Amino acid sequence: MNSQRIYVTGEVLHSGAMNLTPNMTVLQALASAGFTQFANTKGIYVLRSDAGKQQKIAVNYKKLVKGEDMQQNLVLKPGDTIVVP
Repeated sequence: MNSQRIYVTGEVLHSGAMNLTPNMTVLQALASAGFTQFANTKGIYVLRSDAGKQQKIAVNYKKLVKGEDMQQNLVLKPGDTIVVP
């Protein structure tokens, strides 16, 4: 299980690899990583490799914490990278 990791990078307090727990969501990972004062919480995205193709999935943190647009709160997959500009 420890080999399953996600990555968080950019304007976060704790960047780098993070152990992927079962059914971990973007919001849970961001809560663990924390934000710097310069984080653009409207411009967050997830990079995911699927069948050899890289996908960029937009995530608006401000909407998520308001309970809006909850389909953006993806369940993460091993190897996903969350980028906080």
